Amino acid sequence: MKENVLKQKLNDFMAKVIAKNPGEVEFHQAVKEVVESLIPYIEEHPKYKEAKILERMTEPERTIIFRVPWLDDKGEIQINRGFRVQFNSAIGPYKGGLRLHPTVNLSILKFLGFEQVFKNSLTTLPMGGGKGGSDFDPKGKSDNEVMRFCQSFMTELVKYIGPDTDIPAGDIGTGGREIGYLFGQYKRLKQEFTGVLTGKGLNWGGSLVRPEATGYGNVYFANEMLKTKGESFEGKTVLISGSGNVAQYATKKATQLGGKVVTLSDSSGFIYDPDGIDEEKLEYVFYLKNTKRGRIKEYAEKYGVEYYEGQRPWGIKCDIALPCATQNEINGEEAETLVKNGCFCVGEGANMPSTPEAVEVFLKNKILYSPGKASNAGGVSVSGLEMTQNSMRLPWSAEEVDKKLHDIMKSIHSTCVKYGKEKDGFVNYLKGANIGGFVKVADAMLDQGAV
Repeated sequence: MKENVLKQKLNDFMAKVIAKNPGEVEFHQAVKEVVESLIPYIEEHPKYKEAKILERMTEPERTIIFRVPWLDDKGEIQINRGFRVQFNSAIGPYKGGLRLHPTVNLSILKFLGFEQVFKNSLTTLPMGGGKGGSDFDPKGKSDNEVMRFCQSFMTELVKYIGPDTDIPAGDIGTGGREIGYLFGQYKRLKQEFTGVLTGKGLNWGGSLVRPEATGYGNVYFANEMLKTKGESFEGKTVLISGSGNVAQYATKKATQLGGKVVTLSDSSGFIYDPDGIDEEKLEYVFYLKNTKRGRIKEYAEKYGVEYYEGQRPWGIKCDIALPCATQNEINGEEAETLVKNGCFCVGEGANMPSTPEAVEVFLKNKILYSPGKASNAGGVSVSGLEMTQNSMRLPWSAEEVDKKLHDIMKSIHSTCVKYGKEKDGFVNYLKGANIGGFVKVADAMLDQGAV
């Protein structure tokens, strides 16, 4: 009976969210995933219900949409759309990346911003949640075109951000080059040198270990999960999707811990290297993706391994899977295949890479499964540490930052266990991350009144 009542409450809540945010399917998915965990918890803690905390948390504090005109190399004017969704500032200034990709729309940025609130809360650092970006595609553009776009984008965004208000970072399509152009324009317009963006170059306020942080953090978190079963990466076969920043450093750290990474992918397909992607091969991936900006297929051609065009790697037999590409890249059928093939640990390095059906499969089979808001929080954690270094105007060594990152990931794991451990001893990391991230933000909102 109680289960039916809770289900009805969930359906009623989601009906209101969908009516208020029509057509925003990614946002609906992110909210539902969180609310499924939170409604039973809120029913047991009526102070959150009376203050309508959940209703307030699913409504961004501010949404900014703006026009971004820029001049291409042919002298033609191009027009893109810019966004910044400032979701929640209860525990600190808004913090979250800027995504540059043709698929960017309000639904995707609201899903990412909503997730960011919980993720940032879990890091233990004082950061609120936000997200932004544009439907601009940096691929195939010259450096000058990217620079002109970034300068136009920042000319409008500058009105809404600042080191104590909103500190954007990189994301898909926004790497060191783009952050540099954005920061240069901010500095020119504001006439000040402040830590308003993270992911900066080391010569001008960036932090060591920031490029590695999301990939390393994901592996650190997965290793903590493995320890609960007396396991480790040693001798395990690992599938990794993606071949960008997160995938590259997840491969590096998993290999250092004794794992054998056999796949990488991009939007065109995936490579399968049964001998493992060792240090030398990974160096080539760094060159291929970061300097040459080529396709992963070229790895298969260079090393004579199999390339699966238009496919994802989840049919390959493995022990551990680390999805590090993009949202909804593992569906229910692929999740079933992973479990059937012996995969017992899935650590999300991307944001929401598993569909609801896939998550259901992982939880039903009681494998080790961590949601992105917990296991990919390493990137924003080191962004937070970069903010601290900027405020002190003092850099830390790579060893110091890496130790702090490792400690943060251990702390996030402990929080997930605290709130996610069920009566039979199984740790539901999804539930643990959702409740653990919620409590800190919700209590801050209660303390600050109806804001």
